[in-house]
Amino acid sequence: MESKSTQTPLVVIVGETASGKTAAAIEVAKRVNGEIICADSRTVYKKMDIGTAKPSLQEQQSIPHHLINIVEPNEIFSVARFQELANKCIQEVAGRGRVPVVVGGTGLYVDALLYNFQFSDEVDTTLRASLEQMNDEELTTLLNTKNIDTDLLNTKNRRHVIRAIERGGAPKFRQKLRENTVVLGITLERDELRSRVAERVDLMFENGFLEEARQLLEVYGPVESLKTPGYNAVGRYLKGEINESELKSTFVQSDMKLAKRQRTWFKRSSDIDWFVDSSRLVEAAVAFVNQTRDLV
Repeated sequence: MESKSTQTPLVVIVGETASGKTAAAIEVAKRVNGEIICADSRTVYKKMDIGTAKPSLQEQQSIPHHLINIVEPNEIFSVARFQELANKCIQEVAGRGRVPVVVGGTGLYVDALLYNFQFSDEVDTTLRASLEQMNDEELTTLLNTKNIDTDLLNTKNRRHVIRAIERGGAPKFRQKLRENTVVLGITLERDELRSRVAERVDLMFENGFLEEARQLLEVYGPVESLKTPGYNAVGRYLKGEINESELKSTFVQSDMKLAKRQRTWFKRSSDIDWFVDSSRLVEAAVAFVNQTRDLV
C-alpha cells in the first residue's frame, strides 16, 4: 500500500509551561524510536539552563534533543531561523530512520513550522529604527492604534512588540496543516498548573537558579533573552528591592501569565487534539506513528 504522503511523519506535542510536555515527548520518542526537536524561544540559549526548565542532562542523554543550547544569550534568534533549522532537523532525523517529535510552548515557532509561514528577508530599516527609538508607552499606544491583538504577545518584551508592529500583528490563522502530522496538546486545570509551576520554581531555586541568573546578568547585562519569567525579576532582588520569597512569587505569577498566553494561542487551532491525561496523549502519538508505518 502506498503512503498517503511523501512528507516525513511528524509528531508535535504542545501545551502550557509546566504541563508535562517534555516528559510526554520523551516517552513518545522512546516508544517510537524518535528524536526530540525543541520549539522553545528560551531553551535555544546557552547557559540559561535552570531558569528555562531545560530537559535535564539525563533526559537529553536518554533521547537525542535538538535546537537547544545553540546560541549565546546576547544573540538574536528569530522564528525564521527556527523554522529553517527545524525543517533541516526533521529531514536529518528521518534520514536516520527515526521519528521526529517536536515539543514546545512557543506557539509562533510551532505554527511557523506546521503551516510553512513565509518570512521576508527584507527589513524596513527606517521603520525599525523609528520603533526602536520609541519608549514602552509609545509602543503600546501604537499597538492599540493599529488594533494589534496583544493576547498572544508578550508586551513586556520590546523586541517582540517591535516585530509584531512590523508584521502588522501575529501571523493569522491559517494555512493548511503540514501533511502527515499529528498535533497533540496537554492541558491542565488552573489550580493543578499553578501547583506544578510553584513546585518547579522551588526546585529551580534549590538547583541554583539565583547563582545562574546572577552570573548571566554579570556577563551579558539585561539582554532581551533574559527578559523572561524569573530572570526578569532577579535584578530587583539583587538590588534589594524584593526578598527571595517575593522573587519566587513573581516568578510563579509570570509563569502563569505565560501559560495564559500559550493557552490562548494554541486554543485558536482546530488541528490540535487535547488531552488532560498525558498517558493517553502518548498512546495517541504511538498509534499515529504505527499507522503511518502500516501505510508504507
